[in-house]
Amino acid sequence: MKILVVGDWHSELHEQAVFNAFQSLGHEVSKFSWHDYFKPSNRIDSFYKKLQNRFIVGPIIWRLNRDLMSAAAGFVPDMIFVYRGTHITAGTLKKIKQLIPGATLVGYNNDDPFAKGHPYSLWRHFFHAVPVYDLMLGYRHHNLDDFLRIGAKRVELLRSWYFPERNHPVTLSAEDTSRYECDVVFIGHYEADDRKQYLEELVRHGFKLKLFGPEWNSKLKESPELKQMLPVDSVLGEEYNKALCGAKIALCFLSKLNRDTYTRRCFEIPATGTLMLSEYTDDLASLYKEGEEADFFKSREEMIAKLKLYLGDEKLRQAVAANGYRRVIADGHNVVARMEQVLDWVASVKLNREKVRD
Repeated sequence: MKILVVGDWHSELHEQAVFNAFQSLGHEVSKFSWHDYFKPSNRIDSFYKKLQNRFIVGPIIWRLNRDLMSAAAGFVPDMIFVYRGTHITAGTLKKIKQLIPGATLVGYNNDDPFAKGHPYSLWRHFFHAVPVYDLMLGYRHHNLDDFLRIGAKRVELLRSWYFPERNHPVTLSAEDTSRYECDVVFIGHYEADDRKQYLEELVRHGFKLKLFGPEWNSKLKESPELKQMLPVDSVLGEEYNKALCGAKIALCFLSKLNRDTYTRRCFEIPATGTLMLSEYTDDLASLYKEGEEADFFKSREEMIAKLKLYLGDEKLRQAVAANGYRRVIADGHNVVARMEQVLDWVASVKLNREKVRD
């Protein structure tokens, strides 16, 4: 199959992961990225391009859409996979369908565009294009209904994933142990929910905490418990993997902005062989057996109680972590398995389209 993967392409964890997975499955894959369209050459150019990228309007937007049509016409794909298609217009997709009637258009978005707090300007092209896609893939259960409500033809749940080559158990060197060994680690962005208060409570109880991720530095200056961690850095790639492996327990907080009921780290943490302790949701409890393959908390008090339980019982902690590791592998939460599922859905879409024609 010939597959065109379309997206901003600013991260190896998203469009590139999809591209690599399809390629590893033996398909001919091509790339269309709009990230470089907004690279500035000087200060004035930077302002001009930032404005168009923020409000998704202007000559650059029209040019990248025109270029996408040309790229599709030249490649003639069987499937076009659009990752977070904020910059792709409904008109562009309709013209591509006219040019390549046999192509199946697939849209996927890991954010929640329907959640409060997102500017409409960011999502207006995406919303208008949803009815044009042959298949819309939602990251969350509730987004499936959202897509149907605005006219999606067919929707399926495509959860996020982990990468076996990036998320795996590793033995740390003495230097890495010094940096990453701890009772508890949290790796993730700051969000104005109560995660900061949870981490402060953890430190007050004497647990050794490591904290990594963006947007924390300006939030910790007034925190007696956490300010000693400044500066808080992000960890990427193999360093991210080491940071998870260096902890006895890895915490998982869920984005309230995106109304998350799980997140990518819910697969990455167990894949490293570290015990995951996460905020509770029914969705997560359907993926892992509570207290056997991972564990959950609904309050600060419950989080502290479970930290004391697992840090006080090494055999239990290792058993739950090992069970979680086996579960995430057995259930096929890796990126290649996810794209195999996408291919099955696309085959079903094509079959149904052929039946309608007959």
